Amino acid sequence: MPETTRTTQPTEGDPAAGGPARRSLGTGPGRLLVALYGIFTVAAASRSLYQLIAQFDRAPLAYGLSAGSALVYGFITFSLVRGGEGARRAAFACCALELLGVFGIGTWTLLDPSAFPDATVWSDYGMGYLFIPVFLPVTGLLWLRRSRTERTTA
Repeated sequence: MPETTRTTQPTEGDPAAGGPARRSLGTGPGRLLVALYGIFTVAAASRSLYQLIAQFDRAPLAYGLSAGSALVYGFITFSLVRGGEGARRAAFACCALELLGVFGIGTWTLLDPSAFPDATVWSDYGMGYLFIPVFLPVTGLLWLRRSRTERTTA
């Protein structure tokens, strides 16, 4: 058999090109995070879109906050799939923001229930979503921290 040679050019993410390899953060246990964040993106976006269109006058603050959470979920999903150090840092910041939002909105809904005539994704610390909105950013932060550690030791 004749010897074959590689005729393709190295790409930007290829270590042969001189640049660092872009590792997807959505590999291994990160796949579960990507799936959960994707599901929450669709759930929060579709629910808030319907509520903003059909019931805006009923609870605009709650529905707007749910739409904001959908944007955060979507950005984290995109960052996890994209991979790379910049995406990891952006996802880490958004997970921290999400966790602050869950605790802030959760506490607000307990202290002043009249401000929220209808629930948000983060109401009562995500009780309507089986508290997954609390566990998701904590798990995300741990995964993103671990993926950084693996990259620097590898």
